[in-house]
Amino acid sequence: VVDDDSPDGTGDVADALSRESDRVHVLHRSGKQGLGKAYIAAFRWGLERDYALFFEMDADFSHRPNALPQLIDKAREFDVVLGSRYVGGRVNVINWPMNRLLISYFGSWYARFVTRLPVRDATGGFNCWGRKVLESLDFDRIESNGYTFQIELKLRAWRKGFTLMEVPIVFEERESGESKMSKKIVREAIWKVWKLRFLDLFGRL
Repeated sequence: VVDDDSPDGTGDVADALSRESDRVHVLHRSGKQGLGKAYIAAFRWGLERDYALFFEMDADFSHRPNALPQLIDKAREFDVVLGSRYVGGRVNVINWPMNRLLISYFGSWYARFVTRLPVRDATGGFNCWGRKVLESLDFDRIESNGYTFQIELKLRAWRKGFTLMEVPIVFEERESGESKMSKKIVREAIWKVWKLRFLDLFGRL
């Protein structure tokens, strides 16, 4: 768990859990530093230890833990396994308003169209990364820190020749709390995807 000094007490709850179980580890960081940097901090922590697989997932049960075995199974064959909401011609999302669903669905389509990334759910955050993939990435060169981080990480892995596989999962929006999605985030994603495309075209990705 990476806690950016969360005001809702997440860090305290995570600390309590870590005292009860040696399988729970908490990284505390001062201030809100962003989604991408939180993931990178966790990846670096894991790479310093003997972990073979690295998972990204929402801890509020929007991503169902019972889907983990199918990601692990496919990780035997593929370098990166993506839990996909949109693979197989279906939309597996529960409790999202239509406008939020359309933003996500067409956002993934837009990212795929611009970057040529061959996945249906480019923005999804339920992913399994093999150790060798993360070891090959230069985290200091990653441009994105918001929601585009998910697109960029997949794009960089794909461009390095690693294999990506999508497996269908169900995403169920939490019943309490508020989404961090905003117009600012959407605007940032629109131009950031093009920046990634041009970096890729000129061999600077």
